[in-house]
Amino acid sequence: MAALLEVRDLRVTFPTPRGPVRAVDALGFTVEAGRTLGIVGESGSGKSVTSLAVMGLHRGAEVGGSIALSGQELTGMSEKELSRLRGRKMAMIFQDPLSSLHPYYTVGEQIAEHYRVHFRAGRAAARRRAVDMLGEVGIPEPARRAGEYPHQFSGGMRQRAMIAMALACEPDLLIADEPTTALDVTVQAQILELIARLQQERGLGVVMITHDLGVVARVAHEVLVMYGGRAAEQAGADELFADPAHPYTRGLLDSLPRLDDSDDEPLRAIPGSPPSLLAPAPGCAFAPRCGLAAAATGEQRRRCDTERPELRPHGAAPRTAACHFAGEGPRPGARPDPAPEATR
Repeated sequence: MAALLEVRDLRVTFPTPRGPVRAVDALGFTVEAGRTLGIVGESGSGKSVTSLAVMGLHRGAEVGGSIALSGQELTGMSEKELSRLRGRKMAMIFQDPLSSLHPYYTVGEQIAEHYRVHFRAGRAAARRRAVDMLGEVGIPEPARRAGEYPHQFSGGMRQRAMIAMALACEPDLLIADEPTTALDVTVQAQILELIARLQQERGLGVVMITHDLGVVARVAHEVLVMYGGRAAEQAGADELFADPAHPYTRGLLDSLPRLDDSDDEPLRAIPGSPPSLLAPAPGCAFAPRCGLAAAATGEQRRRCDTERPELRPHGAAPRTAACHFAGEGPRPGARPDPAPEATR
């Protein structure tokens, strides 16, 4: 059975006055219907650029490689062709719903317009669809709230409205880019449960982009860890959290607060800063921040400094890691609490 979304050798390059920036480099992954891929990494790792490239919202960038949705190649499509697919076959939830919703139109009007564009429905039918979708995502009194403006909604309700808009046309693929970052933990849990429920009911393929490993542990079936625009590690969620192979993944897990830490124990942080993508180093991008590279000598250190590691199998297939010493070094502490198991 073919994957719902298949990305192969994706490259996204932005021209800048100081030279080209390869924001995503040689990236590949798949998303199956009914499953969630979590993409994690620090700011600047290429997570959001990847999602924008899939959606065809990469204006000003040069995109290479292959992006196939249900076997249909998206790379090289015209804007007109992509606009027919956005919302209808694939949809995206952005981090800040207030900036995504137009302040001059009611929430119901915006959902209805989205539905009318793709199905050429009449105003009355589109209005009914908007009300139905608001009710489906858990907004009380949906008929009344459909007539209100975005500023009259709370942050959690605005995010629910964005989910309603994204799913109004019943797409096959949903991309959620940091959908819970601005929400408190209670509302965050509600939004994650909502996405999981709708996924189960509709068989959605979901890409969850976040810097929050707790969110990934809760919702993802597979995880892609990105660093410097490339894949550092790819694995099933359970395998990755139980036994991370890449030093960067271990560093991310080590930086999480743990319940058994003493009050006076400081959080562990990954030293240094993410690499500049203007002039990438010839070797491993993570080497300047890597404890294994720092301890290496001779030929081992030379490899870190001069040979860029490629993804290679680690443990049971289909797990891969891009490290010369994948799997070496101490394990981090326990994985973050995934909360209710029913979410995944």
